[in-house]
Amino acid sequence: MNDFKPYAIFAQTVASGSMSAAARRLGISASAVSQTIRALENQAGVILMNRSTRKLTLTEAGERCYPHCLRLLEAASAAADSLVVARDAPVGELRIAAPVGFAAHLAPALAPVLEQAPQLRLRLLVDDAMIDLIETRIDIAIRVGKMADSNWIARPLTGLDVVMCAAPQYLERHGLPHTPDDLATHTWLASVQEVNNTQGADPQTEQAPQLALELRTVTGEVEVVRVNVRVTSNNQPALQQLCEQGMGIARLAYADILPALTRGALVRIMPQWHFAQLPVTVVTSRRDGEPAKVRLAVKALQRYFAGLPSVKSFADSGVG
Repeated sequence: MNDFKPYAIFAQTVASGSMSAAARRLGISASAVSQTIRALENQAGVILMNRSTRKLTLTEAGERCYPHCLRLLEAASAAADSLVVARDAPVGELRIAAPVGFAAHLAPALAPVLEQAPQLRLRLLVDDAMIDLIETRIDIAIRVGKMADSNWIARPLTGLDVVMCAAPQYLERHGLPHTPDDLATHTWLASVQEVNNTQGADPQTEQAPQLALELRTVTGEVEVVRVNVRVTSNNQPALQQLCEQGMGIARLAYADILPALTRGALVRIMPQWHFAQLPVTVVTSRRDGEPAKVRLAVKALQRYFAGLPSVKSFADSGVG
């Protein structure tokens, strides 16, 4: 890249009309400009400009070379301008990866971003599988649960309240559990990640996978119950649909199932017991030097998820 520098200095000298003017624009000394052009002439074996005390005039070789050098200077200026735009203006394509269960949240969260930045395009990669963020050139990824160590920058987005629930028709058939011990006798639905996070679960055996439930009370009482899982899925919306069809009990995010609780499609079970919140994290490649599109989208996601309904906010509403 340093080989291009003398040509850029030559072009700036011609465009400025003098070496001293070029030096001021380039932030170097006039003697440095003169020495650079002299070295370029020695390397090429031709004289590029005739020097006098009054003005500079191009030789025939200089006139042939100058348009090419000028395009080089203009390209460098355009490249610098593009970086300024990327830093200060949300333009181009914004790539976001998120689990399938978050698809319903992305539209209301990001709609203000697209309205504010009409030159911004959006590409959503919604998949419960772990996407290679580098290969797919992801700008922002949303991760749910404990984050594995990585070189990416992770910032807390929210904590989701998780509740036990079942359909009314399931509870009519199997009864309503009242204590943690009652849960072991019921049919359970769970995500593949939940099952994999339960130590002792071996998918290679013929035994039913297990789920470890760590339940807490407002007074700090903790009880761990292991239950057998009959249905597993790697898709959270599918689990909710199965639960609404009366297939069993599931742990689901309160913000996701609130409409189902409101219309009576699901019933919250044992509300006196609760689980630790499920952490949701926004992941980017770096915090410093982020383009404007990433900064704008991260702030929009933070505002949206900060306003999600929680169990506590609806404690007095009678819902759930």
